[in-house]
Amino acid sequence: WRGWEGAPYSTLVPSDEVTINYRHGLPVITLMLPTRSELCQFTVKPVVTTVGAFLQDVRREDKGIEKAEVFATDGSKVSDATLMEVLLMNDFKLVINNTAYSVSPPVKDKLSSEHATEMDDVKSLVHRLFVALHLKDHQIRKERELLQKLDHLKEELLPLEQMKARITDSADAKTSRLLWVGLALMSTQGGALAWLTWWVYSWDIMEPVTYFITYGSAMAFYAYFVLTKQDYIYPDAKDRQFLHYFYRKSKTQHFNVERYNKLKEDLAEAEESLRRLRQPLHLRLPIQEINDKD
Repeated sequence: WRGWEGAPYSTLVPSDEVTINYRHGLPVITLMLPTRSELCQFTVKPVVTTVGAFLQDVRREDKGIEKAEVFATDGSKVSDATLMEVLLMNDFKLVINNTAYSVSPPVKDKLSSEHATEMDDVKSLVHRLFVALHLKDHQIRKERELLQKLDHLKEELLPLEQMKARITDSADAKTSRLLWVGLALMSTQGGALAWLTWWVYSWDIMEPVTYFITYGSAMAFYAYFVLTKQDYIYPDAKDRQFLHYFYRKSKTQHFNVERYNKLKEDLAEAEESLRRLRQPLHLRLPIQEINDKD
């Protein structure tokens, strides 16, 4: 009889030479070691043990084994990286030296609801134990990473903050000057109209002039709304003019506003992450210690 790779096998052993039983939820593979002529049991963890690890355990128990491989029923070789959990779902061939074992894994009984609940409790307990053992180290490492990130962001932001402060002062000064110029023009206009009304002409002549000046001002405010889609409100108009001066000055000073905003967002996100990491509940502090911090 010839194997799947064309190599001759001297013996095809019945399936009862290799037995698989489940004990405490884990599969136990019992087989006869060829050179030692001893029955040996191998308990595997299906979700973590691979086929390669199982074959290595078999070779370790019997030093006379030169070749150990696993084949599927269709003749294809099973990879050493395959998990035993996947292998035990179907029949397979275990080839040791020149002996091929036909293996038929038993159908695993479904866990009862009570047993399944106990397994879930054990998994939850293991998870909590892992968290308790490694949470502090993880928090310290995460805090160190956040502090390094904060230092790096602040270092990058420092020259940008200084440049932004100079540009802000310049834009604010120009905006203030514009507001004072507007007040001066309005005062001049009021004084000129009063002088023309009482000393040069009469009110009968100046009334149509003031009417058209008022109408022109209304047209100017309407034009502002058409262009900006905003009402002419003095604080909003001041902020708009400030931003106009700020961006124009930033362009001449080569100040990257987008990069500055991105760094500020990253800094705020890192500070928020650090604040949440240092919260008493995250640090598992006792209640008394939490009260002392408050």
